[in-house]
This record gives sequence, C-alpha cells and structure tokens, in this order.
Amino acid sequence: MANTRRPMFDAQILEGLCKTIADTNNGLTGSEIEHLLANARINDVDPANTKWRRLFNAFVGWQNSNQCSNAILIFIQQAMMPVRYIGKEELFHDRRLEVNKRLAFIGVELKENGKFTTVEAATTIAEAEQKANRLKHKLESRNTHVEIFNYCKSELLVENYFHAVFEATKSVADRLRKMTGLNTDGSTLADTVFSTNHPLVRINNMLTQTDRSEHLGLCYLIKGIFGMIRNSTAHEPKISFVITEEEALDSLTTISLIHKKLDKAI
Repeated sequence: MANTRRPMFDAQILEGLCKTIADTNNGLTGSEIEHLLANARINDVDPANTKWRRLFNAFVGWQNSNQCSNAILIFIQQAMMPVRYIGKEELFHDRRLEVNKRLAFIGVELKENGKFTTVEAATTIAEAEQKANRLKHKLESRNTHVEIFNYCKSELLVENYFHAVFEATKSVADRLRKMTGLNTDGSTLADTVFSTNHPLVRINNMLTQTDRSEHLGLCYLIKGIFGMIRNSTAHEPKISFVITEEEALDSLTTISLIHKKLDKAI
C-alpha cells in the first residue's frame, strides 16, 4: 500500500477522523500528536489550536500540497498501533471501528493487527456503517446466536437499535411457530408451547422439579421479552421509544440466550 497514492479525504470525513483520534477525553495527547506528526513528516502548522483542529489543519495542509492521503494513513497507523492500547482493548476496538467508517471512503480498512488492507470504497454513509459497525462488533465478541443476525442484519449494519431489537424479538415467536406449526403469537404462543401438561417444546426431560422450573423459566423469559420489547415498540413511535446501545446489547444478548436454549430443545 505504501507504493500506491491513496485518494484525498473530503473535508467532512477528515474532520470526523480527527475528532475520533484527538477526542477531548480519551484521544491522543498534545505531545503524542506532535511526535506522530513528526514521524509522518507532516508539518504541525497550528500547534496552539485545540487537539482535533490542530490535527485537522496539519492534515489538510499536507493533503493539499501532496494531493493524496498517504502520510495521513501513516499517522493513523502509528496512532492505532495495538501495543498502545494494552489494557485499553475496548477503547482500541471502538476507535478502530470509528476510524474505519472514515477510511472506508478511500477504500482502506485498518485491521485488528494494526495493518491496512484495501477494500471496496464506500460511496455513502450507510455503506461506511456497514463496513465498520460498533454494535455488530460487540455482538460478535459476545458470541451472539446467528439467528439474531438473520433477522436484523440490515438494521444492525446502520446501528438502528430500535429496529434491531424489535426484529430480533420477533424472531423468537417466528422460530417457535416454525418448530410447532402454531400460528398464534405473544404470551398465548409461549404458554401453549411450554405448557407443563402437554409441552410442544421441551428444553429438558422434565423429570424433576428443577427441570420444570427451568422449563417454565424459559417460558417466562420469552414472555418477558415479548412484553418489554415487542409490545412496547409496537405501540410507541420510534422517536418516543429510545433504546441506547447498551440496552440494545443487553436485549439482543438475552434473545441470543433464548435461541441457544431452543437449539437444544426437544
């Protein structure tokens, strides 16, 4: 990649990149920016400015003079060396994914080993989100059940938490109907499927009280998800029903657990 002249960044993309790397709270320090700019042979044209503006002005000056982004990529690679993030792995993954959203527009991706690879250049924000999505990465790191991605892939790729959780919740009911041939929904579906007298689905042999408690516990968990997510989101407009990233992760992880239990069901 060092022998290839990489395209220039648009100003807006470059600004977002600088704000990510030089974040006020946990970004590069002023001395780190000075050192890395020198190593990348980029003139530090505005050292007295705020961190991200200082970096932005330095990048713009170099890019305008050289009509490519190669030195900027050198800076990014050195700033994102994994060894710098020992003990701060979560920060590394979050920052790498945010950086990759911007790099996607010039057809470059920073891998977890700190090396660049060439990818198909993104042309829209949605495509960039698809290439580097924090929510998707965190779900994968939790070993989330594949069924979650089958039902809400497009929503996850644009970090639409509302629809991601809503669609994933619907996947539980859909799977129960496929397993049993029933056409009911919600609590009625769960109660029928997990009836203790004539269960259509069993997650154990139901020979002991512990078995029965586990069996009913899964039923209650499913009904709880239906009540908390499906019923609420179905009756509230998206703008009123706000789901944060952490809430989405917790909800999707719970739904993943349900699917893993159903994988072993009789």
